[in-house]
Amino acid sequence: MRKDQKVFLGTLAVIMVAICGYTAMKVLYNDEQAATGPLLPVQEQPAEQPSEDQKPVEKEKVYVNVFFIGQDENNYEVYKAVKREYDEAVDGEKIKFAIDSLIMGPKPEEKAYGVYSEIPSGTRVISITERPEGVIINLSSEFEAGGGTDSTYKRIYQLIKTAKRNTEKPVYLYIEGRKADVIGGEGIMLNQPLNENSLDG
Repeated sequence: MRKDQKVFLGTLAVIMVAICGYTAMKVLYNDEQAATGPLLPVQEQPAEQPSEDQKPVEKEKVYVNVFFIGQDENNYEVYKAVKREYDEAVDGEKIKFAIDSLIMGPKPEEKAYGVYSEIPSGTRVISITERPEGVIINLSSEFEAGGGTDSTYKRIYQLIKTAKRNTEKPVYLYIEGRKADVIGGEGIMLNQPLNENSLDG
């Protein structure tokens, strides 16, 4: 082989090696880009907040007023309304819940504020019937037992005030299933339906 041929072949071999090396580097570089991508910082986004329409609506609290007896700033006895939280889905009819609460009496924390009840211990709610024409509150005979005239007047007013605050319908008091036109051992006349003037005779 002539000298010039050897030089040509050597040069050609160097060129081929260079081309192969360049091609291999290009393939490796492109594969790396495809596999990992550029290392760019990821933008942080705040967590999606529920819209006003999606937020749960907090149920408004409802209360009934139950009347007990306490003292004012001058130490005179007065009727005091105590709030009791009421849920129709749990407690049923509003008037029934209010009367049941009245008969059960003040809670310990309410007694601590000086309120008490003249309704005799042992009094039971036999039934409370609500009709379009009115409400019948049927109590056990313990309601009219003992305590004297003053106590009887107070317990009746507790009942009247509690009932009238929690229904707009006429309210009638029954004792053991009979309409209570006369109540207590003293024979107190009771005008019905119940109102603030029911004891005026």
